[in-house]
Amino acid sequence: MTTKLQVNTIMIGVEDLDRAKKFYAEGLGCEIEQDFPGFVKCALGGGSPALALYAREAAAQDAGVPAEGSGFRGSSFHHLCGSREKVDEVMRAAVAAGGSVVKEAVAADWGGYSGYFADPDGYLWKVATAS
Repeated sequence: MTTKLQVNTIMIGVEDLDRAKKFYAEGLGCEIEQDFPGFVKCALGGGSPALALYAREAAAQDAGVPAEGSGFRGSSFHHLCGSREKVDEVMRAAVAAGGSVVKEAVAADWGGYSGYFADPDGYLWKVATAS
């Protein structure tokens, strides 16, 4: 028997849970579904898995691994938009909420338009449109 994996929730370990909650909920409009000490679960939007914010030390302890580590984590989140204007709007909202631009949105070789921002804990988000 083969088990098919399904992603229901993406969890990220954050240094400051209150800051992360404010960034995602107030800054980027994610609805908070659960709010417990040390853990917050946010809805990302139709068809997307939930985003869980977990205190980094506690998340590492739960997985049985060290909490140290920074830089590129080997993954990024991608938000696809319908227009270049929407890409710019999302990038501006992320910065206004406390994120930082990692790569300005520019025309891409593949014909689209994209840029990257980092949330306050350094998690990368690519914002792109094919047009």
